[in-house]
Amino acid sequence: MSAPNLLTGKLPQAVPSRPNDYCLVGWLFLRVIALIYLAAFASLAVQVTGLVGADGILPVADYLARARSALGSHALWQIPTIFWLDSSDVALRLACLTGIAASAAVFFNVLARTGLLLCYALYLSLVYAGQEFLSFQWDMFLLEAGFLALFLTGGSRIVIWLYRWLLFRFMFMGGVVKLASGDSTWRDLTAIHYHFETQPLPSPLAWYAHQLPDQVLRIATGSVFVIELLVPFFVFLPRRFRLFAAASFLVLQGTIMLTGSYNFFNLLTVALCVFLLEDRDIRPFLGVKLSNRIVENARSVSERATVSAGLMGLVTLSVCGTLLWQTNTHQRAIQPLYGLVQLTATLALVNGYGPFAIMTTERREIIVEGSNDAQSWHAYEFKYKPGDVTKPLKWNIPHQPRLDWQMWFAALGEASGTPWFLSFMEKIRAGSKPVLSLLQRDPFPERPPRYLRASLYRYSFATPEVRSSTGQVWQRQFMGIYHPAR
Repeated sequence: MSAPNLLTGKLPQAVPSRPNDYCLVGWLFLRVIALIYLAAFASLAVQVTGLVGADGILPVADYLARARSALGSHALWQIPTIFWLDSSDVALRLACLTGIAASAAVFFNVLARTGLLLCYALYLSLVYAGQEFLSFQWDMFLLEAGFLALFLTGGSRIVIWLYRWLLFRFMFMGGVVKLASGDSTWRDLTAIHYHFETQPLPSPLAWYAHQLPDQVLRIATGSVFVIELLVPFFVFLPRRFRLFAAASFLVLQGTIMLTGSYNFFNLLTVALCVFLLEDRDIRPFLGVKLSNRIVENARSVSERATVSAGLMGLVTLSVCGTLLWQTNTHQRAIQPLYGLVQLTATLALVNGYGPFAIMTTERREIIVEGSNDAQSWHAYEFKYKPGDVTKPLKWNIPHQPRLDWQMWFAALGEASGTPWFLSFMEKIRAGSKPVLSLLQRDPFPERPPRYLRASLYRYSFATPEVRSSTGQVWQRQFMGIYHPAR
């Protein structure tokens, strides 16, 4: 409870609402996205040199050289990254550290708009530099949400609607792609039967969720469709409907976070739910004193801010409409619409979404092993992905171990079709310290082994009986050699 005024003995009163009653909403979201940016940059800071540094798996300098050779001067426009100027390890680390500092500036409202612009530009640069390792939907999601935040600082109410439109697209398309994919597990409501076991990085609760009765899991699958296909339309309805939508999205995202590790993806989705609220919904949690100070310090909406936000809204709707038309007609849009679509895609300003379109029904894991005699083999243990069957499951939110994630995707295909994996094996063979730092354990700390191979296993959760008697989280069966010994 707020303390009474010492002169009057009265409790402080809330500052009356103004026509723009989203001051607290905007203030809160800027703090949250600042923390998400900070987590994203910090996560990359500890792994970027191993992924794309000079001695990393996919050196960014080599990538940019190939791009310039193939695209000529167009490469600078098609790959907008500051690492054209300097792609050294120092530059990569400095970009991450500068991003962390800019995120902190946004959080503490010190040159917030400049900080947001820096965060967006630096993260966009890192996404392009990261190649396959930063090609996830949530990287695009963060860039689009982060760019819109630039307009939020102007106080225009149009931005609130743009964020609602972004949340609608993200959630609704998640349901559409599940139906459009034709995946049988979604159609017969068995997808969640496989999800907890086959997702890239299950959490400690995933094993228990996997043991739930089939009927409960079918109801959960059906609920996903309701939340992703029906509830998103509530985003545009009056307040009570929006509050219901926010609660539904929070339940879904909370369940995903409890049972799996998806870095900042769920946190960002939850953050966007703030725009389904109004200041009166947030005020009780911030307290009257802080709320009053935020409202009093809020800038009045300028004509310039309204025009800028309006233009961004026009661009967003035009691109979304054009993409929908191209998808349905299978024809390329006329200029300048096609050029606008290309530009916004390059800058990740308006993106397509649709996570979990296809449910993986079998978990495969690649086990990398080394040997000095081709008889006795020792495994390289990763920090997060399953390997040792007794290794406990763990959460790593909001960090994303990019190599561990890509190993999950690599196991779905073949080594010959995964160039980055071949490079990864070569870096281990060469004893690259930045690459080996991405692993939990190097069984050959003194010098690299003479032979290196990768085996493919089918993993499944251990039954309750097996787990209680042996302590194993997983059971596995050998499937074959993924990459032969060399």
